[in-house]
Amino acid sequence: MPPLNVCLVSSEAAPFAKTGGLADVSSALARHLGKRGHDVRLVLPLYRRIAQGKWKLDPVPGLQDIPIQLGARRTWFSVSTTELPDSKTRAWFIRCPDLYDREGLYTQDADEHLRFVLLNRAAIELCQWSRWAPDVFHVNDWHASLIPLYLRTVYGWDRMFANTRTVLTIHNIGYQGIVGAEKLADLGFEHAPHLLHQDHLREGKISFLETGLLYADALTAVSETYAKELQTAEFGMGLEGLLRARRDSLVGIVNGVDYDVWDPRHDALIPARYTPKDLKGKRACRDALLAKYKIPAGPRVPVFGIVSRLTAQKGFELVAEAMPVVLQREDVRLVVLGSGEDRYERFFTQLQQSFPNKVAFATGYDESLSHSIEAGADLFLMPSRYEPCGLNQMYSLRYGTVPIVRRTGGLADTVEEWNGRTGEGTGFLFEEFKGDAFLNAVARALGLWRDEKAWAKLVQNGMAQDFSWEKQVLRYEALYARLLGRGA
Repeated sequence: MPPLNVCLVSSEAAPFAKTGGLADVSSALARHLGKRGHDVRLVLPLYRRIAQGKWKLDPVPGLQDIPIQLGARRTWFSVSTTELPDSKTRAWFIRCPDLYDREGLYTQDADEHLRFVLLNRAAIELCQWSRWAPDVFHVNDWHASLIPLYLRTVYGWDRMFANTRTVLTIHNIGYQGIVGAEKLADLGFEHAPHLLHQDHLREGKISFLETGLLYADALTAVSETYAKELQTAEFGMGLEGLLRARRDSLVGIVNGVDYDVWDPRHDALIPARYTPKDLKGKRACRDALLAKYKIPAGPRVPVFGIVSRLTAQKGFELVAEAMPVVLQREDVRLVVLGSGEDRYERFFTQLQQSFPNKVAFATGYDESLSHSIEAGADLFLMPSRYEPCGLNQMYSLRYGTVPIVRRTGGLADTVEEWNGRTGEGTGFLFEEFKGDAFLNAVARALGLWRDEKAWAKLVQNGMAQDFSWEKQVLRYEALYARLLGRGA
């Protein structure tokens, strides 16, 4: 298709600022759209950790010290830029020490809403000041969700955006950016309150995300199943009615995987490389992982792995219910990397103390260790309560590490139940969010583990899966083309 101007707006982008998958997806989509010949600008805040980091940021001439009024607050922003690593695509940073020079990416400060009001408005204004008209504004999660309405109101006068279309991607509907209605002027909608959700405005609240869902030209969710789940009371988090009303504008597109980074054939972060045809390196990775924690190995002892934020969303109450039973009854190993809620950190600490020769728990996040667990484990646990997309199950498949997952969101779309009769399938799934259901899936996996030939087939199936961005970016291209009335 003809090259497009695409402005991608996100609160995070790897490797500059990351707390989760949003950062990986934002930068990967920008990079792969750029590889396809599109002119992409990835816009995000210049947080303190970026400003003080290793990046060489070039100030953009003509985009320095631009005044902006945010309600009663007058401030200034400037724009700097640098190339995304391994790419010609550029990231554009909104510099405003007044709002972004803080310890974390996100805060509980009273002006938190203004930090992202500025991101929305500065993304539009940098296009204006540089005379660059986007064909598509692609905005991500609540932090950038005001852009569709801003283009109709605050910036509706500018004909430069007359043909611009907007796409809003929901990465996790659990975060909606809700503020009090008294912030109306801060948001810039004091002259257009009739355009907001009237019932919620009367209740005294405004939701960034809800506003975006009302006005974006197209909506995407990060998996096909999640797009359907969002329209139900169980998963819609109060926005299910709006999403059902806009179902014709909502599509699910599974996130891609960057196989330049996540592939055991050339992964520099693992002890040994391996391929589907030669798995000796995987056994070496397994032995090295257990040796790191002085856990005794064994040639036919399965190793479970977990790399995750330790939150209720990720289903760790099921792990707490089932894994002590498995560890008591079976000769297995478990290596966990993660941090989060105190109750789960305490659980894994106690589990390690109770089974010192079987369990290792590392707190925090360690990029190298996450790769080592993916390569060194035989099975990967993701019993999520809900999972918009998930990336680790796709990493696991490529590393020959069999996923055990709940059938929800992106997990349902990317893992296929093993079928012993046909030899098809890539993992083990369970439906109900119950300990018994999870335990049953673990039992099925351990049963197959004892059949070396069948297990080898299962591993080969998983390693053959292709969830690359090279494939997934085509679906975004097709969506953009459809919105713009252009042929792909």
